[in-house]
Amino acid sequence: MANSVIKVNLATIKKMEVHYAANKTDKIPPGAYFSAKANGCTITAYKSGKVLFQGGTADAEASRWGTQTPTMKKPAQSSSSKTPTEFKTPSNISSLSIIGSDEVGTGDFFGPITVVAAFVKKEQIPLLQELGVRDSKNLKDPQIIAIAKDLINTIPYSLLVLHNEKYNELQQQGMSQGKMKALLHNQAINKLLEKIAPEKPDGLLIDQFVDPLIYFKHLQGKKVVKENVYFSTKAEGVHLAVAAASIIARYSFVKEFERLSEKVGVTIPKGAGAQVDVAAAKIIKKSGSQFLATITKKHFANTDKAMKLAKK
Repeated sequence: MANSVIKVNLATIKKMEVHYAANKTDKIPPGAYFSAKANGCTITAYKSGKVLFQGGTADAEASRWGTQTPTMKKPAQSSSSKTPTEFKTPSNISSLSIIGSDEVGTGDFFGPITVVAAFVKKEQIPLLQELGVRDSKNLKDPQIIAIAKDLINTIPYSLLVLHNEKYNELQQQGMSQGKMKALLHNQAINKLLEKIAPEKPDGLLIDQFVDPLIYFKHLQGKKVVKENVYFSTKAEGVHLAVAAASIIARYSFVKEFERLSEKVGVTIPKGAGAQVDVAAAKIIKKSGSQFLATITKKHFANTDKAMKLAKK
């Protein structure tokens, strides 16, 4: 079972408790603040500030809240003291020509995972600022759509969509969500590099969802760029290329949700909360559980909850 541990403050733990309120469990281990099961993993927040994520989506879920804490059980990490600086962003990165890569949809029961790599030349930075490009988490869907329509005609990008039917197939074969994301990011970056050739960026910036060494381990045997590759959490605020990638990825994600809602005849909510369970139960009653499995990440806890609701 995959494990991730992060260290956060009490304010973040309280935010997490609210976020996972619908998924909390009755059994709370000694010293724990709360425990919950959501999005394919178990989350246990301790009063010490450490939060343990266990399950196939542990890396992805932990990356929502902070950076993974290295443990003594991983000597490969402790012996690689160069790792933090090797992939650290240079101080002037915000003014460089960068390919940024980001993804959307990893924590959503419905909807695909969309990954985008986008190239922003330093000369284009003022234009993107003018277009309103910033962290997509601070933008509502109408703003995302308006900005994305300008972006896709302004900068080169590569978009990949992993639909849930394929996601479930890979997950059942034992592939972690972290590896799926690494493969998607790498493929999107390679496609974009081919698209802009012979032009080369000053570097690549990936919105960090896993330790860089694990990222490259996932890509063994694949064509991988390793020169001037940087990782950063909250990378949307580090360079506008990642913010642009995030906006285009979310634009595609929103369009996929609209198509899915039309297909099933039910308005499908984002995320993995209680409202998602209700919508999924309606779909089960209307089209059956087998159909639901083709449009959702079926290993999420929402599947069991929807099945119970559908039987009422």
